[in-house]
Amino acid sequence: MAAKPGERKLQILQVLAEMLQNPKGEKITTAALAAKLDVSEAALYRHFASKAQMFEGLIEFIEQTLFGLINKITAEEKSGLQQADAILSLLLGFAKKNPGMSRVLIGDALVNEDDRLQARINQLHDRLEATLKQALRFAASQNEIPAGVDAAAQANALVCFVTGRWHQFAKSGFKRDPLEFWEAQRKALLG
Repeated sequence: MAAKPGERKLQILQVLAEMLQNPKGEKITTAALAAKLDVSEAALYRHFASKAQMFEGLIEFIEQTLFGLINKITAEEKSGLQQADAILSLLLGFAKKNPGMSRVLIGDALVNEDDRLQARINQLHDRLEATLKQALRFAASQNEIPAGVDAAAQANALVCFVTGRWHQFAKSGFKRDPLEFWEAQRKALLG
């Protein structure tokens, strides 16, 4: 029975994500990916024009998942400070549940790939920072944090913290839990 349209494409992305979970962080080749799927490299190229397009598929998944959940948080949570807290917890938890994706998020998996992939990840980081800045401004308008707090600087510090935790998680071979110490750290980061 033939696979439904898009099913093979999704399977390719799932296997690519699994391969990114290799703690050694070795470069992924289309030959290795094809072997893992037990198909020819040509079969991969029937679904994706290039390996860069495969990584773009993973980045799209990350964006849709994260921003779908962030939009839900900002729509349901009435406190700006709680929005920021929930977004940070989401970002750390996402990496824990999707170790291979954390390598994409820090750009580690994109080394020696098309430069536009890293640019897209940088854009994703900028969007996360803008979202946190908006939550912090909202928190200041609600008097949850002092009005004089520089929301842009604070949002940048929070994104740097999350990126650092993602990096630490990936570089530890996925042994260092990104949520380790989060309960204590949230107080220091969010007041």
